[in-house]
Amino acid sequence: MNNKARYEALRRHLATWGVDGVLFFDLTVNRYFSGFTGSDGVLYVNGRNAVLLVDGRYTTQAKEESQGASVFEYAEKMRGISRIVSETGDGAVAFDAAHLSYDGYMKLVSALPDITFTPITDEIDGLRAVKDDDEIELLRKAAHVAALSLTETLRNIAPGMRETEIADRLDVSMKAHGGERPSFDTIVASGSRSALPHARPTTRAVERGDFIIIDYGTVVGGYHSDETCTVAVGGATEEMRRLYSVVKDAHDRAIGTVRDGVAAREVDRTAREYIAGNGCGDYFVHGTGHGVGLDVHEYPRLSLTSTATLEAGMVITVEPGVYVPNRWGIRIEDTIVVERDGCSFITEMPKDLTIVG
Repeated sequence: MNNKARYEALRRHLATWGVDGVLFFDLTVNRYFSGFTGSDGVLYVNGRNAVLLVDGRYTTQAKEESQGASVFEYAEKMRGISRIVSETGDGAVAFDAAHLSYDGYMKLVSALPDITFTPITDEIDGLRAVKDDDEIELLRKAAHVAALSLTETLRNIAPGMRETEIADRLDVSMKAHGGERPSFDTIVASGSRSALPHARPTTRAVERGDFIIIDYGTVVGGYHSDETCTVAVGGATEEMRRLYSVVKDAHDRAIGTVRDGVAAREVDRTAREYIAGNGCGDYFVHGTGHGVGLDVHEYPRLSLTSTATLEAGMVITVEPGVYVPNRWGIRIEDTIVVERDGCSFITEMPKDLTIVG
């Protein structure tokens, strides 16, 4: 982890934000900068120093994990923050508003009446968007574990298996191959339930002629994989093959537009217009992708309303889908690295139509 470079990049933002320092309550952001993996703590960074504030449960862990930040143990969180901030002499402090409660904010304002506190939310989004080589390597490892596990699981899918059984087998396999935990609750949706984009697995038994959407991922070193494969059970009709081809072509065309400097909304527009041009526009009901890293959903978003511009080193998903109510759904998702003149794949599973069972 290039910890020094991350702090230096953050400090360049302080002047832009018009503040002397910034408080991060978001544990994922804290981990990104300091390396601390505990479940409670606050990071304060100004132009000179970084301080990781924790209670006594995490002092030893913080000292072992923290890189580039000194460790301060507090007995009560807001009092500890007030002490550290007041000792710096800083007069203007930003904080990640999405991760500080109103009650916590009022305690800070009351304890530090001479300091101007500035809430920031959108300003934080881009801090982790461009990944370094170490991050990309961890993302590749996670995707490799996921691919090994899904390949293993697909071999054993047969008519009569329940969605929950498939999901459980996949989760166990990812753990066995070295995954820390699933990136999110594994989605396995078959038959008419595949038309529900974020369906939870049920005890429904898969049948011949079903599509099965499998949206899954695992975590390695804190970094998430994210991939969706749609497979057919026992065979596929011509209509199923045509619909799959529409989504696959939209996926490929969208990926073909990805490169440094392209507007994120253009990637979405490419997929969306192709799907609409093939009569399925009403059935594509979500954005085309998102960033991936320490969180499974990160900046940037790939949607028609996105204002982001892709940069080399960003890691994003491309995941168009078509969902025909009460019939079936198809989603095809890969995770890719944006490069100067294109992109490279992180996920490994082939995306041609696969027949199982």
